Amino acid sequence: MNRPEPAQPGATLATARPVAELRARVRGLESELIAFRRDLHRHPELGRQEFRTTGLLRDRLVAAGLNPRVLPGGTGLIVDVVPAGTAPGAEFLAFRADIDALPIDDAKTEVPYRSTVPGRAHACGHDVHTAVVLGTALVLAEAARSGELRRPVRLVFQPAEEVMPGGALDVVKAGGMDGVGRIFAVHCDPKVEVGRIALRTGAITSACDRLVLHLDGPGGHTARPHLTTDLVTAIARMAADLPGALARRMDPRWGVSLVWGRIASGSAANVIPQHAELEGTVRCLELDGWREAPDLLHELIAKLAETYRAKWTLDYHRGVPPVVNEAVSVAMLEAAMTGRFGQAGAQVVESTEQSLGGEDFSWYLEHAPGALARLGVRAPGDSTVRDLHQGRFDVDERAIGIGVELFAALALDEPQA
Repeated sequence: MNRPEPAQPGATLATARPVAELRARVRGLESELIAFRRDLHRHPELGRQEFRTTGLLRDRLVAAGLNPRVLPGGTGLIVDVVPAGTAPGAEFLAFRADIDALPIDDAKTEVPYRSTVPGRAHACGHDVHTAVVLGTALVLAEAARSGELRRPVRLVFQPAEEVMPGGALDVVKAGGMDGVGRIFAVHCDPKVEVGRIALRTGAITSACDRLVLHLDGPGGHTARPHLTTDLVTAIARMAADLPGALARRMDPRWGVSLVWGRIASGSAANVIPQHAELEGTVRCLELDGWREAPDLLHELIAKLAETYRAKWTLDYHRGVPPVVNEAVSVAMLEAAMTGRFGQAGAQVVESTEQSLGGEDFSWYLEHAPGALARLGVRAPGDSTVRDLHQGRFDVDERAIGIGVELFAALALDEPQA
């Protein structure tokens, strides 16, 4: 597929650099960025173990004349591109990449960049995200030297996105969102054709939390249940009743869903056990539901436990809130993509649905407005299913250059507020 040729930017897109000039700069980096992505793909590292990846990024950014700061944990880094003459206190425009891989086997056998690490694979596209933000850093470093960059930009290479509640909190704790006025990210989408992005205003992912309910009681002989705390019955009633009770106490538009994945209790047919456990997830489409769910669950469990005279504890593990895309940021992405790649009859921006998956980019949006775009990575005409978190996941690598130009256009073309 040839990359779509750009339309002339409209009145809503004030370009600081001609389209052809930026495109030439990006194309000059594409072979390096593809090679960088393939190197990461061959050497995937799990969350907070990304030492090699961090070192490669640091070295390349230093070679570009930048001054990256490795996060305190030793993985992940932040680098600022600040043009000369930037006013004190000017807000950063930020771009985020996640750099960790997944603990699954790479099932691809036909590509030279297959993972060399058993049980580890870049099966979610984080290697692509990393290459996109690295390329953005290289383009903007050159633009700052030539005087074309008019605002400060921060590039965030974040560890441990796959480790709940997410490495985004590491970045925030290290001051990575200090002074940031707006933040963007892309995520590979194998359902979207390369050359396109998919956007949604409002929630684009869901909240996801994990909970473990523990019930305890004296137990005893099944012949005398009235002298015991019948934990098997109690845990069964909890499993059956809590999802419906929670749903009836919350606004149905919040899309709150409690689903159990594990129940455990007992070891013999004639023994009432002394301990029982129930484990599951709570997913919420809206922030209000995510915020209210823990308190409501504690209230409902307390009432049910009292009925069965069971002692209880709830381990409620916060995951991530939903990613809620801000309308202005979505409009900026659409304008940049259309202005750079749109032409008559070419669809380069499409709408997308809210996913039930979680994404820790949401933590950044607690500190600044922004948006997550879905980056098309499916080759035209390719009907092979390469879904996220599957061992055969792969991408059309032309998506890297498109992502770089999209981000660079946001930094160079968007007028300073």
